[in-house]
Amino acid sequence: MGKKSRSRFVSTRSLQNGMKIDQTIKDRTGRTLIAYGTVLDDFMIEALPRLGINGIYVNDGEDEPEETEIPEQTQKLIEKLKVSDRSRVKLTESVKARVVEGVQFLYGNTESTDFENATSSITNELMKAITDNDAIAIDIDMLKVSDEYTFKHSVDVATMAMIIAKQYGLSKKEIYDIGIAGLLHDIGKSKIPNEVLNKPDRLTDEEFHIMKQHSLFGYDILKEKKDLSKPILMGVLQHHEKINGKGYPLGVAEEKINLYAKIISVADIYDALVTERPYKKAFSKRDAVEMIMSMTAELDISIMKSFMDSVILYPVDSIVRLSNGEKAKVVENNANYTMRPKVVGILSGKVYDLANDMNCANIIIL
Repeated sequence: MGKKSRSRFVSTRSLQNGMKIDQTIKDRTGRTLIAYGTVLDDFMIEALPRLGINGIYVNDGEDEPEETEIPEQTQKLIEKLKVSDRSRVKLTESVKARVVEGVQFLYGNTESTDFENATSSITNELMKAITDNDAIAIDIDMLKVSDEYTFKHSVDVATMAMIIAKQYGLSKKEIYDIGIAGLLHDIGKSKIPNEVLNKPDRLTDEEFHIMKQHSLFGYDILKEKKDLSKPILMGVLQHHEKINGKGYPLGVAEEKINLYAKIISVADIYDALVTERPYKKAFSKRDAVEMIMSMTAELDISIMKSFMDSVILYPVDSIVRLSNGEKAKVVENNANYTMRPKVVGILSGKVYDLANDMNCANIIIL
């Protein structure tokens, strides 16, 4: 049985002397400030917030063997208590292939007369995947439509935004339109120079200023398309706006931000967090959700709730580690408490209803 490294994300306020860093910290010029594998001391921990770093990855050493033997009696209990997850979006391999081919076409042919037809075709595929099994939840691991970030990200964001919109109670037409806006939210990146768009390191301030123009470029590209509604255009233009007015490109506050943009913003941030890039590791789904939850000054609260109701962090049958040291198997999820499912301890056979049992109030999933 193989072993795996126990890398986890820790906020700077929770770091402790002696933790080993599992990434490299660099400044804007690319100089290494804290090398990979360094054991943190108090001076380093105090310096991180001053660098604008809210959290880092640390390594806890090697985990237990990945495969876990489950006693027969416990397995019977698990089967008795197991409740299937809410229906999730499923994309077949053939649909994924068609969707990726379509998105590639869109980003490479913004002036084509077939642009709007291609957009509709992709969105219809995603809408069908949602309606075929009445999907109301999203598991980001189930998408994986492509290894190419821009195309994968566009499909992820569109699909998540549509599910969030469904949870929010929008009409089928609005869900469909949000799918179009999600697919096209980064279309303006087709106008960003490749040396900026594909830079493997963090962007300089000047390069970031260029990158921030992509939502304006996207709006300019799409405003000439006769079949795209104003809400779709505003969803593209405003998907980086924040309700506190500190977003871009317009810096408008909550009441002036289009609903589609508010929905796409949450999906966009989540997908960016859980996706590995050359200059950053992927956050775990749990850490990404916690970061979304901490952004109450920037994101719409009601949209955040619909997002939380849409995400399945711990699919039924997955193995998790509890803060009391026990490994457990997930048997039921609670839509209102995404991070606190019902689980069964593998060795003890004990049932932990993390959402409803007060005796489990001090137990969390690590």
